[in-house]
Amino acid sequence: MTAMSAMVDDAVKYVSKFMATFLHVPMDYIKIALQFGIRVPSLKEETCDQGDLKQLIMWGINHNVSWSFGNSIIDILLETFLASEQCTYPGPDCQNPPRFQRSIQEADTDNNHYILLQCNHPNLARLNDTLCAEILTGSREGSSISMLTFCQALSSLNPMQIKQVWSNVCYVIQALVSPLVSRSSDCSVGETLPSPAVTSPLQTLPVPHSASHRIAREAFNLKQLACNYKNWLQDEVVDAVLVSLCSDNEREPFVKQVCHNALLMRKLLSDQMNTWLYGYCANSSADPGYMMSQFCVYEEWIDQPSVPVEPSLLEFCMNLDGSRLTKLICEHNRFFMLLLSNPENMRFMPNCSNLGFPPSIPDLDSHTLDSCRYSEWHDVMQITTDVLSKCILRDPRGFTREVCSNNTFLNSLLRKKENSWLGSHCNTSLTFLPTEAPKPFSIADWCDYHTWAERRVDDSVVGLCWQHDKLAFQKNVCCKASVFEKLLEDPQNKWVKTVCADMKEIDEIEVLPQVCKYSEWTRPIIVDMTELALCAEIDPLNFTSKVCSNGTVLQNLLANQDNTWLIQHCANHSKPVVSPSGGGGQGGSVTGFNPAEQCQYSSWSVSLPDATLLTLCWQHDQTKFVSSICPNPGLLLFLSREPSSQWVSTMCATYTNYTSTNNTTAQPNICLAKKLVRQFNWTCSADFTSACRPGASQDMVLQMIVRCWVESMRSRVEDLLTPPVAAIMEQAVSTTVVVLLALEEVQNASLHVTENIRLSVLSSVVRYLERENNLDKKRVLLQCFGRVLTSLMQTARDVTSDEFFIIKEYFNIPLSNLRLVLSATHITTVRLILQYYSRNKDTLQLPDMYLSTMVSVLFQTHLVKDGSLFPELAPLLAAATPADIHALPSLQNNANVRETINGYLGHMSLDQRRAFGLWYSKVLPLSNITRGHQSLIRDTGNLIAYLPFHNFQHLSPAQLLDGLDVLQRNTLSPLKQEFITQSLIGTYRNLTAQDFTRLGNLSCLADPKDLLVYKGTKAFSVIQEFVMNCTRERHSLPRHLTSSVLLNSTELNSPSSLSPNRLAELAHLLPSLGVTFLQGLTPSQLPAILPALDSVPFSPAQLSTPGRLEALGSLVVGVKTEALLTLTSDKLLSSLPAMAQHTPGFNPPQANAISTKLWGFPEVVGWLDDVEPLLHCTPLLSILPRTRQLVNNITTASTKPWNTQQAKAIYREVLATKPNLIKQDFLSLGTVGQAVSCKVLQEHFRADSSPSSVRRILAFLRQQPSPLHTSLKKCVIDEVYRFKFFSQLLEDLGAEIALSMPVSTIKRFSTDMMDTLRKIIIKDPHQFILLSRTKQELLVDKIVQRMGMYVGVFTEEEFRSLGIMATFVVDEVFVQLDRSFFTDNLDFLQGLCYSSSKMNIVARILQEPATFGPVQGWNQTTLSQVDRFLFFLPEEKLQEISLELMTIGRIEKLFMSQHQWELGDVGTHCLDKNERRRFFEKQQFVLQFFLGFLKINPLSPTPMVPTCEILHTTAPSAWTSNSLTSMSSSDFSNCLELMGQDLFLASYQRGQVIQKVKRMYGPVSSFSQSVISQLGGLAVELSLEELNALRLTDRRSITSMGAVSTWNNRQLAALFNAVLNSTKQSPSQLDSSTLVAMGHIVCGAKTTEMKTFNAVEFSKAVLWLGQLRLSCSEEQLLALVGLLTHSLAFGLMSSWETDVFIEIGVLAAGISDMAMSALVKEQIEGITPMAISMIPPNKFAVGFHQQQISMFSYEQAAAVTDEQLAALSDVQRTALAMVLTPWEDRPVDFRDADNFEPEEPIKKAAAIATMDKWEGEDEDEDVKDNWDDEEEEEVKKTEVKKTETKVSEKKKLMEKIKERENRLKKKQQELENIELEVQAELTTEEKLAEKLRVKKLQEDADLELAKDAFGVGSTSNSVTGIDAMCPSSKEDFTEFEKLLKEKITQFEKSVHYSNFLDSLFRELCISLEVDDLKKVSNSLSVLLSEKQKQEKQNKGKKKKKGVVPGGGLKAQLRDDLDYAAFDGGYAQDYEDFM
Repeated sequence: MTAMSAMVDDAVKYVSKFMATFLHVPMDYIKIALQFGIRVPSLKEETCDQGDLKQLIMWGINHNVSWSFGNSIIDILLETFLASEQCTYPGPDCQNPPRFQRSIQEADTDNNHYILLQCNHPNLARLNDTLCAEILTGSREGSSISMLTFCQALSSLNPMQIKQVWSNVCYVIQALVSPLVSRSSDCSVGETLPSPAVTSPLQTLPVPHSASHRIAREAFNLKQLACNYKNWLQDEVVDAVLVSLCSDNEREPFVKQVCHNALLMRKLLSDQMNTWLYGYCANSSADPGYMMSQFCVYEEWIDQPSVPVEPSLLEFCMNLDGSRLTKLICEHNRFFMLLLSNPENMRFMPNCSNLGFPPSIPDLDSHTLDSCRYSEWHDVMQITTDVLSKCILRDPRGFTREVCSNNTFLNSLLRKKENSWLGSHCNTSLTFLPTEAPKPFSIADWCDYHTWAERRVDDSVVGLCWQHDKLAFQKNVCCKASVFEKLLEDPQNKWVKTVCADMKEIDEIEVLPQVCKYSEWTRPIIVDMTELALCAEIDPLNFTSKVCSNGTVLQNLLANQDNTWLIQHCANHSKPVVSPSGGGGQGGSVTGFNPAEQCQYSSWSVSLPDATLLTLCWQHDQTKFVSSICPNPGLLLFLSREPSSQWVSTMCATYTNYTSTNNTTAQPNICLAKKLVRQFNWTCSADFTSACRPGASQDMVLQMIVRCWVESMRSRVEDLLTPPVAAIMEQAVSTTVVVLLALEEVQNASLHVTENIRLSVLSSVVRYLERENNLDKKRVLLQCFGRVLTSLMQTARDVTSDEFFIIKEYFNIPLSNLRLVLSATHITTVRLILQYYSRNKDTLQLPDMYLSTMVSVLFQTHLVKDGSLFPELAPLLAAATPADIHALPSLQNNANVRETINGYLGHMSLDQRRAFGLWYSKVLPLSNITRGHQSLIRDTGNLIAYLPFHNFQHLSPAQLLDGLDVLQRNTLSPLKQEFITQSLIGTYRNLTAQDFTRLGNLSCLADPKDLLVYKGTKAFSVIQEFVMNCTRERHSLPRHLTSSVLLNSTELNSPSSLSPNRLAELAHLLPSLGVTFLQGLTPSQLPAILPALDSVPFSPAQLSTPGRLEALGSLVVGVKTEALLTLTSDKLLSSLPAMAQHTPGFNPPQANAISTKLWGFPEVVGWLDDVEPLLHCTPLLSILPRTRQLVNNITTASTKPWNTQQAKAIYREVLATKPNLIKQDFLSLGTVGQAVSCKVLQEHFRADSSPSSVRRILAFLRQQPSPLHTSLKKCVIDEVYRFKFFSQLLEDLGAEIALSMPVSTIKRFSTDMMDTLRKIIIKDPHQFILLSRTKQELLVDKIVQRMGMYVGVFTEEEFRSLGIMATFVVDEVFVQLDRSFFTDNLDFLQGLCYSSSKMNIVARILQEPATFGPVQGWNQTTLSQVDRFLFFLPEEKLQEISLELMTIGRIEKLFMSQHQWELGDVGTHCLDKNERRRFFEKQQFVLQFFLGFLKINPLSPTPMVPTCEILHTTAPSAWTSNSLTSMSSSDFSNCLELMGQDLFLASYQRGQVIQKVKRMYGPVSSFSQSVISQLGGLAVELSLEELNALRLTDRRSITSMGAVSTWNNRQLAALFNAVLNSTKQSPSQLDSSTLVAMGHIVCGAKTTEMKTFNAVEFSKAVLWLGQLRLSCSEEQLLALVGLLTHSLAFGLMSSWETDVFIEIGVLAAGISDMAMSALVKEQIEGITPMAISMIPPNKFAVGFHQQQISMFSYEQAAAVTDEQLAALSDVQRTALAMVLTPWEDRPVDFRDADNFEPEEPIKKAAAIATMDKWEGEDEDEDVKDNWDDEEEEEVKKTEVKKTETKVSEKKKLMEKIKERENRLKKKQQELENIELEVQAELTTEEKLAEKLRVKKLQEDADLELAKDAFGVGSTSNSVTGIDAMCPSSKEDFTEFEKLLKEKITQFEKSVHYSNFLDSLFRELCISLEVDDLKKVSNSLSVLLSEKQKQEKQNKGKKKKKGVVPGGGLKAQLRDDLDYAAFDGGYAQDYEDFM
C-alpha cells in the first residue's frame, strides 16, 4: 500500500504540474474574455455601480482573493452530472428531489448588469482593464509569446472592432456550450421566495404554515413552456407548477403580465398553492401601491364578514400598508374582531397599548365622514353615488337624520336616475330611526368587569376592552378565575387564553431586564450563548414561557449555531417530554400549536420547514417525528445542508443507536457506501444516512463515495501541489465558477452555483478583510459589492459569524469615506448594521463624530426611501446633530416614528430634543393646536414639550391641564414653565389641591395675587409646601412671593416661641428673616437645628450675631478670626474637614489666620490632605521654609492644587536638590510642573520632538489646576510653532494656550486650523471670556472671515457654530441675524455677552414686526420671552410699555434674571466698570418709572416703600433715598448690610441712609461691631471725627472698612488711627490677619509707621494686599517694599524671582526706579498688569528701558496708561508697540463702519505711532512730599519754560523713520479717498469686492510701516543697519563704529549711561591682549585729562558770569535730567534706604 500511495502521489504531482502548464495559457485567454465581458465596478469620483456575484469573483481574482471554491465546485459538478433519477412530480417515487434555488443575481432588483454570453454585449470593458494591460507593459511574469501577440493584436483594434471580435467569439462559444448545459426538466422544487428588497419590521414574523410555498422548475427553453399569460385568464385552471416556473424564468414579463393584472392575480390566488404570489409581487412590482389598492380593500373585508381574511393576504397588507392597517385594527373593534376570527392571524396583531383610545364609537374610517358634511351639499347634482354609498355605510344614523328625513333634500337627490335606489333605502331606514344620539365613547361604560362573571359578554366587547384597557383587563379578567372561565365558555373567546398568557409574561420581564431582554429577542438579532444560559438557569419559568414556547424567539435564537443546545433544553422543560424509546403525546404545551395539523412531514420533502416549526415538532411530536424523518435519507440530506437543521441528523443517529442497543432482534443494516469508505480508510465527514437507506439509488451512493474520496484526497493533494500550481488551479476553479454563473444566466438553467458557493464567498471575503490593510480596497469591496454580499447573507437561514464579521467591517471604515460607503449600502445591510450596533455598541466605542456621520447618512439617504427603518435607528438618535434632525423626511404623522422619538427623547441632549420639536412643528400648524382636542398633549407625547415657544404658547389651558403629567416629565424651558403656570393658575380660579400637586414646583412661578386667592383652602397648604420646597432647593423666587405666601405669618413675630422642629423646617428661610429674627432666637433653640443649618448661606453679619451662630459646627465661617487664632493646631485640624466645604465663605483674615497658623508647624507637610482647601490662600512666605520637606515628599506634594508662585518655589527647590528628576521626566512633578522653566521645556521639546512626545507635554500642561503663567504659555507657543506639524498640535494646545497666541499669528491660519481653533473655543469658552474685549473682537473677526459669514443672513447654523463668540461679530453681520432663530431661541441668546452696540441691535430686532412688534402691543407672554433683553430698550421705548404689565413681581423677575446672568461665567467677565454703570442706570430707570417714583406718566402708581425682601431681588441703589429711609426699622436693619455692599449707591443716598443709621443706633461711638461690619461703603459719608470715634476692635468690622476703596487720604488716616486706638496696638504689633483685614486702610499709615511694621507679618499679608489697587503714595509703597526685602521676609531684591513678584502684586509699583531698571526678564515676568498701571509715569519712563519693555507680556503692555505712554521716549514706545501690535492686529473696517471707535489698547498703539516724540520731554512733575497737604493746598499752576533743543546727528534716523511713516500714511489716505469716490458708483457686490481689495492694500501698508519702524527690511530675509553689518576691512569697521556710536549715544541722557559704558568697556576688553588693553587705557586717559582741563577753565569763568553748570562741548555726556531733584529727592531716599 505504501508503494501504491507513493505512486499515486507521484502521479498526482505529475498530473497537477501538467495540468497547470496546460491550463496556464488557456486560463489567461479565458480570463481576458471574462474581463472584457464583465466590467468590474471601480470607484469613479467617489462613487461606483453595484456589482453582482460574477463581478465580485472577478474583482477578487484581480486582487488576489483566495476564493477556495474547491469543495463548492465538486458539489456543483456532482449535482449536475450525478443527479437523481428523473421522475414525474408529483408522484410516489419522487420522495427526495434535488433542491432548486435561483442564482443570487435573479433576486437582485437591480437589472443594470449585462449577461456575460450576450453576444451583442453593449458595455465591454476597456483593454486597459484586462490582463493585456499587464502583459503589454511587461509587469506580468511568465506570459507566453502567443498571449503577447494576442494582446498586441487587440491593442491595434478600435473599440468597434473589439466589439465585433467579441461578438464572433461569443456565438462560437454559445454553439459549443449550449448542448452541455441542456437538461430536461426534473422535479426540482424548493423555497424560492425572493428576498424582499425592503424588509419591514413585520417581515420578521413567521410565514403562515397554511400558506403554500410556490413551486419552481428548471427549463431548457422558455419558448417550450406555456407562459402565455393572456390564455391564463381564459383557461379554467392554471397549473401552480407552471406559475412558479414562469415566475422563476421570466421575471420581468411575469411581473408585468401577472402582478400588474389584478384580475389574473385574483384568479391565480384562488388556488391555495399560489398564495406565495402576494409576497413575490409585493417585492418584485415597481408599483406596490397598485397591489395595495387592489387587494388591501378594508371596506370590502368588513362588508363581507363571512369571508375570512387569509393570513397571507393580511401579511401582504401589513407589509405594504402597515401603519394604516395597524391604526384600523387598534381603533376599530369590529375590524379587529373580523381579523381575529381566523386564529392564524393572531401573530400579526399589533400592540395597541400605546395608541390611545379610539376617537369615537368604533367606526372604520372616520376620516371618510369629511365628505358626509350634509350642510355643505349645496349642489346635489355633484353628489355621486359613491359618496352616498359611503355615507350610508359610515354614517347611517346621520344620513337617515339629515337626508332621509329631509324630503326636499331627498327629492332633489332622487332627480338623478342613478339615485333611484335611495328612496327605498330611506323608507327602510326611517322605519328604524334611532330615538337618541349616541353617548360619547367611554371605555369604563363598556368594560364593566364586575358583571362579567354573572352574564354572557359579547365577544366584540371583550376584544374592545383588551385593546384599550389592557391593565384593567389583566387585573379583572386574566387574574380572576371566575371571569376568565366564564369568557372561555364562548368559543369566540379562545384567544383570551393566549393574550392572558402573554400579558402575564409582560410582568415577568422585569426579573432580569438587563440580561434577559426577551422582547428584543423577537427581532432577528444575535444573542450571546452565555446570556441565554444565564437566563435559562436563574429565570427558568420566564425562559420556558418566553423562549421555548415562542416560535419566533426560538427561531431567531437558533439562527446562532452556538444556541442549538436550546433544542434539548426546551425539550426537557416542556411537557410532555418524550424519551427516545417512549411514545410522545400528540398535543403540545405551547398554546396554539397542534402537531397533528402543523407537522406535515410528508410535505417536507417538497418544502423544508423553518427552524421553529422543525423544533416544535421535535419537542411535541417526537415519536412521529422520529418515525417520519429518520428513515427518510433524502429529507435528512436536505436538512443537513441547512445549518439551523443539522442537528436532526445527529438526533436520528443517536436515536438509531439507542434503539439498536435496546432492540436485540434488530437486523443489521449494511451500507455499501460506508463500507467502501472504511475499506479505503478514507476520512469523511459526510452524512451517510441518505446513501444507507434501503433502496438508495446508485447515483446517490456514487455521489457519497466521490465526496468522501475528494475529501480524503484534498489534504494530500494540497501538500503535493507547489504554490504556482496551486495558484493556477485555484484561478481555474474560480474562473470556472464565473463561467457557470454566466451559463446559468444565459440558459435560464439552474446549476446550483450560488447555493454551493455562498458560504465560500462569505468566508473568503472575511479572510481577505482580515489580512488586507489597504483601506481603499476594503472600501471598494463594501461600497461596490455591498448589495451582493447582503444578498448572500439574506439567503442564509441563519446568521453566521462570517456574515457578522462583514457587518462589523462597516464600523472600521475611515470617517472620511463613511458617508460614501453607507450611502451605497443596501437597505437590508443597513438593517444588519443597525442590529449589530444595537447589540455591540458598548464594545465598539465609536467616536461621536463617527456616529453623527452614520446618522446623517441614514437620515438623508435611507430613511427617505424607507421610513420603516426609523425604529431601528433608535439607538443612534442620540448621536444625531440638530441640523440632521431638522432635515428629517416628513415622518411626523407616522405613529411608530413618533413613538420611537418619544421613547428616546430622555437619552438626548436638550438641543436634540428642541430640534425634534422644531421638526415636529412643521406639520403642526397653529390652527391644529388651537382647534385640537383636549387630549392633544397626551396624544402627541413627549415631543410636544419641545415645540418652539411660538407654537407652544397656543396650547389652551384645558389642553395644558389635561397633559400636565406629560409636560412635567420633560425638561421645560423656564419660559414654558412660566407660561404653563400663568395659563393654568391665571385662568382657573377653582383648582384643587390635587391640581396643585400635579403642578408641583411650577406653582412657585405664579403671581402671588393669584395664589392668595386660595388662602384658607386646602389647596393653599399645598401651595405653601411647594413654595417652601422651591426655597429649599435654592430656586430664584421673587421675595414678594415668599413673603406673601410663607413669611407673612404671625408665628414669625416671636422667634423664641418656635419649636426646634419648626425651626428646622424654616432653616433655609432664616437668612431671609434677617438679623432681627436671628437675634430673637434663644441659645437653647440652636443646637437642635444645627444639621439643618449646615449648608444655609448666611451673610457675615448674620453669622457674627453675638452668642448665636459662632458655635454651629460646620458653620465655622461665622467664627471670629480672634477665636480661630486661639485654637490649637489639633483643634484646627479636627475642624478642617468641616471647614473644607465652606472655605469659599471665609473672609481673607480668617483664611490668613488659619493657613499661617497651620503652616507654622513643621508637621504641616504631613497634613497636606487636610490643608488642601486652604492652599490657594496660603502666603508664599509660609511655604518657603517648607519647600525642602515638600520636595522630599514630592509624591504627595505633586498632587495638590498649588498656585503659580507656590509651585515655582517648590520647583526651584526640586531644581536645586533633585535636578535629575527634572531632566529625566518633569511630567512626574504633577501640579508642581506648572512652574517648569522655559529652558527646561525647550530642552525637552528638542530632545524628543516627535508628535507623541509633544502631545504628552501639552496634555500635562492642560491638566494643571491653576491658570498657566503668561511666560510659560508664550514659551510653549514659540516652541510648538516651530514644528512642521504645528497644525496637528493645535487641538492639543487647549483653549488656554491656544488663545494666548497673537492675532497676527492666528490670522495666518488655514481654514482647517481656524475651524480647529473655533472648536477649541466652543469646547472651553471660559478662556475666551477671560480675553480682553479687543482681542475677543479681533479673534472673532479673523474666524468669521475664514468662515465667509460677511454676506447674507447670519444663520442659526453659523451662529451656533461660533457659540460664545457669536455676539462678538461686527455689527453689520450681527444685524443680519436670522429672525426666526432669534425668536425661537431667546432663552439661549439671553445667556450671551453683548456690547453696547449689540444691545441696540437687539432692541431694534425686538420691535420688528417679524418678532414682537411695537412695545405698545406687548403682553405678559411677550415680557416673559423678552426677559432681561427689556433693559436693552432705550428709555423712550420703555415708557411705552403698559403700566399694568410692569408689576412689582415682573420687575423683580427682570432684576433676578439680570442678576443671575451677572453671577454666571459670561456675565462676570462681560461688562467693564463703565458698562455696568450704564446698565444699572437703565435698571434704575425701569424700577423708578414703573413704580411711580418718576412722575413722567400721569398714570404712574403711588410710590411704594420696599421691604427688605424686595431689596434683595432688586438693588438698594435702584430705589430713591426717601424710599430707603422710609422702610420699617426691622426691614432697614435686616438690609443694612445689603445697602453697605451696594457699589452703585450715590453719595446723597448713602448720606441719608447713614443718617437713619445714626437715628436708629445712636452716635457713631456707640455702634456695635455688628453694625460697623454692615456699614461697608455707607461709612464713607461719616466725618473724620466720626471715623476716629469708631470702635474697630473686631477684625470683621475692620475688614468691612478695609474693603472700601473710595476713602480719601484723610479718611484713611483716621481709620488707621481708629484701628490702633481700638485694638490698643502699635504698628509693629499688627499681625498678618489684622493687616489683611485693614486692606485699603494700610495706606492710612504714615511712612514712618509703615517702616515699623513687622516685616514677616506684612510679608504674609502681602498675598491679599497685593491684589488691591492701593491708594498709597510713592513713599509709602517704597517703605512697604523695604519691608519685603528684610532678611526674614523675601530677602534682597536681587534674589527675588518670578514667584515673589507674583505674590506681592501691586506692591511692585513701589520698587525704586534704579532697582526697577536692573530687573531681569524672570523678574519682569512676575509683575502683575495692575502693578504696571500703578507705577508713576516719570518713574515708569526712567525705570524701564526699551529692552525691558520688549520683555513685557501683552497683558502688561496693555495695562500701560496714557499718562505713562506720554512719558516714554520714541524708542520705548516702539518697544511697547512691538509687544502690542502682534496681538492687536486691527481688522480693516470695510463694512461702512465710519464711526468705529477703537478700544483702549488700539488707541494706545495708535498713539505710539502719532505722538510727538519730544512732547513732555522737558516737563517736570510737582510731587508733594506730604500727601496730607494735598487736599488743603490749592494746586498752583507754574509756567514751564520749554528750551529749544538742537537736533543732533543721532536724531536723523528718527526723522527718516517719521518721514517714512508720513509717506505711508499719505499713501493710505489716498487709498481711502479713492475708495470713497468709487463707492457710490459700485453695486453691492462690487462694493464688497472693492472693500476686500482696499483691506489688502491697507494691511500691506500697515505691515510696511511696522517693518520700517521696527528696523525690519522690506523682505522677510533682508536686514539693514547694524544687524546687517559683518565688518572685515578697515573701512567696514569705520562704518560699523559710526553706526554703533549713533545707536549707543541715543541713550546718553540716562542716569545709567555711565555705569553702562563702564560695564560695557570692561566686558569688551576682557579678551584683549595687554598691549591692546594699554592702548585703550591711554586713549581714555588722554580723554580724562582733556575733560579735567576743560572743567578747570569752566570754574574760572563761572565766577564772572552765569553759565550752564555742566557747560562745555562734552557736557552732553552728563545726564540732563536732574535726577536728584526728581520726585522730591527720590534718589536720595533710595540711597538712604539701601
